[in-house]
Amino acid sequence: MRAIFSLGLLLSLCASAQTAAPKSPPSQSQASQSQVPHFKDVAKEAGLTVSHISTPEKKYIVESMSGGAGLIDCDNDGKLDIITVNGSTIDRYRQGGDPMITLYHQDADFKFTNITAPAGLARKGWGMGVAVADYDNDGLPDIYVTGFGGNALYRNLGNCKFDDVTDKAGVAAGGFSTGTAWADYDRDGFVDLYVSRYVHFDMDHLPTFGSDEKNCRFKGILVQCGPWGMIGESDLLFHNRGDGTFEEVSKKAGMEDVNRYYGLGVIWGDYDNDGWPDLYVANDAGPNYLYHNQHDGTFEEVGMLSGIALGGDGMAQGSMGVDWGDYLHQGRLSMFVTNFHEQPDTLYLNQGKDGFSDVSYPAKLAQPTFLKVGWGTAFFDMDNDGWLDIFIANGHVYPQVDSIPGGLSYREPIQLFRNRRDGTFQDVSSTLAGIPPESRRGAAFGDINNNGNIDVVLVNVGSLPTLLLNQGGNHNHRALFKLAGTKSNRSAIGARVTVKAGKLVQFSEVRAGGSYISQNDPRLHFGLGVETKMNEVEIRWPSGKVEVLRDLPGDFIYSIAEGQGIESKLPLPPP
Repeated sequence: MRAIFSLGLLLSLCASAQTAAPKSPPSQSQASQSQVPHFKDVAKEAGLTVSHISTPEKKYIVESMSGGAGLIDCDNDGKLDIITVNGSTIDRYRQGGDPMITLYHQDADFKFTNITAPAGLARKGWGMGVAVADYDNDGLPDIYVTGFGGNALYRNLGNCKFDDVTDKAGVAAGGFSTGTAWADYDRDGFVDLYVSRYVHFDMDHLPTFGSDEKNCRFKGILVQCGPWGMIGESDLLFHNRGDGTFEEVSKKAGMEDVNRYYGLGVIWGDYDNDGWPDLYVANDAGPNYLYHNQHDGTFEEVGMLSGIALGGDGMAQGSMGVDWGDYLHQGRLSMFVTNFHEQPDTLYLNQGKDGFSDVSYPAKLAQPTFLKVGWGTAFFDMDNDGWLDIFIANGHVYPQVDSIPGGLSYREPIQLFRNRRDGTFQDVSSTLAGIPPESRRGAAFGDINNNGNIDVVLVNVGSLPTLLLNQGGNHNHRALFKLAGTKSNRSAIGARVTVKAGKLVQFSEVRAGGSYISQNDPRLHFGLGVETKMNEVEIRWPSGKVEVLRDLPGDFIYSIAEGQGIESKLPLPPP
């Protein structure tokens, strides 16, 4: 949450990386940019009625971190269902804990029903994060939940019924697990699982609130202790054996996390375009990791070498949320990271062989994010103009900051930044002024009502969730792609889709896990702007197979199976 690590020798090197982001000629005239869409919170009327569990005081660090959100089509009916992670309290956990997640099924007329109990999602504990993937390749999405004291793997039996296979699969983990993400890192056709862990927290020896002047104070007030002064926990990599069980291979794979940094958000992505998934880990108060896939089951940690481990001033940051995105249409994935108070959220521009450069200031993202505490985030095309915008869920960790003179607040507003198509972003957060501030954590992004616009589910600490429905407001075209692997893993995690529409070329990858310990819509969404058709759609499957489809009309949801082409297409409503 707060940076304490500095590498003075890198100060001048990293500071020089803060050069202006290169300009990319817009494919549509600047004058044709769409108006910013309106977002409306419909959580209450939609039926999202279960509050996240937490104490008002947040006396312990375990009470501050929870709150992943997820999107899943648990019965393959074509409509996204919603997962919220529940949290707990010290007293409740000692008495057995709480159901780790709540699952809402989407019924008719955009109404959601809490089906947690009949779905069999009964494991209790202290939930943190969530990621969804079909780990056994049976065509049904399964759920993995991280938590303090133990994690849970729920195998989908069909019709949104689940079997708790945690112990059989060997993925209970333990400790203080936070982030998680699936990917087929060795391309054997089965998805593997990475779990980041945070600090060692002993429930039998609780730290005394505000006791240590160095590690339990913030701006002179007494607060929860940590993460400073606490021992970190190692991260874990579970290799899928293909028989329903997993082997923990972090040491064998070179991901042992010998530094015991405080791991939070994690995300896979092919940043160097070699066809193999790499992994980025946001570490709180320590350098972030970038694990480069070496194609042999092992990884090399290259975060510092690549310029993506620290901020542009050479300081480690309190990093939480993460997302990859090609916001400049350069054909490479750049990285956005949310950070703690008095640290700007960081935009790392991917410069290919020259590594990454912190362009937060020239991109006009640093100043407006400097005083916030950022969590869930995404590159997403909010207005379907074909350019990736940025969303940030904010919220302080200390309720006690409300007593500090000068305007600090525990509940913070959401931030929204519009891509200006020249390497800079415009702060358009004022369009969300009607959404009350909260202390938010997880954020999941997807087209929840199948109208072609990206919506957002947010988990608010100790409060009801937020469901921001994107109201659109323009006439831009769009398309979504739901992929299914055959030789590749069934979820097609790691598949890359490149869309050419008019002069605009854009790509995205299927991922399972990201943002702040959350799960986005597994379908890939592309805004097409004024273009009514896609000249070319290229799919690079995890198996290495490449397929090309031509002259596809926009405004459809396409379902495509590896080697079998388009299986179905569902029309979207007129834009």
